[in-house]
Parts: sequence; structure tokens; C-alpha cells
Amino acid sequence: MVAVFENKGVATQMDPSNAPFITSLFARSAVFTNSRAITHPSQPNYLALFSGSTQGVGGDQCLSQFQGRANLGTQLLDAGHSFVGYSEDLPSVGYTGCSSGGYAAKHNPWAHFANVPASANQPYSAFPRSYSALPSVAFVVPNLCHDMHDCSTRVGDQWARQNLAPYLDWATNHNSLLLITYDENDGSTGNRILTLIAGSGVRPGRYAEPVDHYRVLRTIEAMFALPPIGAAARTSPITDVWQ
Repeated sequence: MVAVFENKGVATQMDPSNAPFITSLFARSAVFTNSRAITHPSQPNYLALFSGSTQGVGGDQCLSQFQGRANLGTQLLDAGHSFVGYSEDLPSVGYTGCSSGGYAAKHNPWAHFANVPASANQPYSAFPRSYSALPSVAFVVPNLCHDMHDCSTRVGDQWARQNLAPYLDWATNHNSLLLITYDENDGSTGNRILTLIAGSGVRPGRYAEPVDHYRVLRTIEAMFALPPIGAAARTSPITDVWQ
């Protein structure tokens, strides 16, 4: 499961006074201290993480669906695996509108690809109560408050505790993983963000190797023996954090 938060610099998110739950995960996580986003603003980073390309998008836009372009969701489905993206406040399954309440399509990359079925675009309210019913890969995108875009780190951290902690406890004993990352930083130099992986088989520690959204995508693809797409093909999967 990949959970994406918003617009916070790495120093803020690694401060226990700001993010007590997220920092509490460090003792059981591979924490990447040299993780960076691709660009600014939000939307091209989500597209990069999901498809290995910003798709020529340079801002936050209300996009028409891309036709026939490679992406992680289609890769997984074509290979016989499963994929679902869960967006908080998405008003209905398969919704392709630009916004609704706390939902923003600019933070939902799978909604922009016509070759990802509508059934893979789910509201967070559809997140399975039984974690064993989750797809092979799930993305979780909180709403504009809980992802820390419009609200404080504290608010997002509390949401993470309530919604991600139970899954992580299960994942650790069921050969599963939780990956937390951010779309971009707060505009400070270097676009450095927090990225961590926790769960089954992870060797906890701090890792200084370069990581970005393309490398995260490449790592997920490697887990399922998928060919790398776009800029993910120009990097290598993360391999040194596994026990």
C-alpha cells in the first residue's frame, strides 16, 4: 500500500513534535534521507509516481483522460495482478470530475488514464475492512485536509495513525508493505521529501541513497516482475532494505 501526503519538507516530517506517529514508524522502517520529488507543483509528481512520466503536465490542471499511455495500474492488471486507488471524498466509483468536497483530481493520477478501469478508481470509504481483500497494490490518497495540503502536519499525522497503523500491524505479519511518501516539499531548496517503507521483511534504518518518485515506481514494478516504464527505466529498484 502506497500512501501519499502533501507539500511538507523533510525536516518538518522528521520532527516528532510535528509528526509523532509518522516519526514513531522510523524504528521499524527503511527511511530514505535523500528522497526528492520530481518537480513542482503537485500533479506532475503524482503522474511521475504512477506512470514514470509527468505526461507533459507542468501545473495543476483539470485534465482530459490520457489515451493508451503506460501506467502502473494497467501494468499490474495486464499481468494478472490487481490494482485499486482509494481517494478520500471521491464522490462515486470511477468519478472523473475535477473536484468534490475535499477531493481533488490533481492528486489522483489513475483517474487520468483511460486504460485504467473505472472500478479501480474507488472512494476511500470502499477500503476493505479485511486487509486480506486488498488488491496486489493499493494507493491511498487522503483528502485535502488529511493529506496536509490544507491542514497541519498534526492533522495529517493523526489521520495516518487512525488509518495506516492498523494496516501496518497486519502487513508486518502478512508479507505486505506500507510505503509513505509526499508529492513535493514546501518549496524549500532541493524538493526534499520524506519517503519510508515499513512492513514485512524490511530492514529498519536510515538510507542515504538517492530516491525519487521514479525509483519508487521502479521498485514496485520489480516486486511484480513488470518492465519499467518511462523514466523508471533509467533507474534501479531499491534492493538493500530487505532482510
